[in-house]
Amino acid sequence: MSKSDLNTISVKQVRSLAGSRGIHRKSVKGLGLRKINHIVDVVDTPANRGMINKVRHLVEVIEK
Repeated sequence: MSKSDLNTISVKQVRSLAGSRGIHRKSVKGLGLRKINHIVDVVDTPANRGMINKVRHLVEVIEK
C-alpha cells in the first residue's frame, strides 16, 4: 500500500510559533511544517488529526 492509496490531508501553517507552548511547537514539527505558508500533505490518521486539532489556531486544513 503506497502513500497515494491512503487518504491525505493538506495542512498549511498560517501563524507563527513565536510565543506558543512547547507541545504546540512539537505538534507543528510533527506534522512536517516549517514556516508560515508552508503546505504539507499528511496521511489522515487519528494521530495526525489529534495534532491538527491541538494546533488548530496555527494551521489551516486545505480541502481538496
